[in-house]
Amino acid sequence: MDFDKLYNTYYMEIYSYVMTLIRNAHSAEEITQEVFFKAFKTEKKYRGDSGEFTWLCAIAKNTCIDELRKTSKTGEMTDDLPCETNVAQLLEDEDLTLRIHQILHTMDEPYKEVFQLRIFGELSFQKIGQIFGKTENWARVTYHRARLKIQEKMSV
Repeated sequence: MDFDKLYNTYYMEIYSYVMTLIRNAHSAEEITQEVFFKAFKTEKKYRGDSGEFTWLCAIAKNTCIDELRKTSKTGEMTDDLPCETNVAQLLEDEDLTLRIHQILHTMDEPYKEVFQLRIFGELSFQKIGQIFGKTENWARVTYHRARLKIQEKMSV
């Protein structure tokens, strides 16, 4: 396996995926590096049953879970705001954003994760489908259903 090619091909996509889960740029960079390090160490275990991107996303998800467990034990804060964020805009939309996150928190999988990957991770439907081992059309339909569920709960 050519790890330089793997790294150059998937780095930004894995970083974006990790950002949707962690929401902290510095931590996301470190975790993304850790993902590729783990992939390098466990290359022999990769059987090729799934695509490389799906394999890396699985490693990323597990690494994020491990990191969140560690930070919850140490009490570190992981919610830094990105530098380019317009604080005034955030304050205006804070109530709406909180409401959407509350709704997302109660949603079932895969709707919750598909919506987050599309909106916060800015991933294409094709990439979301790859993560789940499904088709691009499945990702589109699942995202659309998640949006409808959110809109329905917002109007209540």
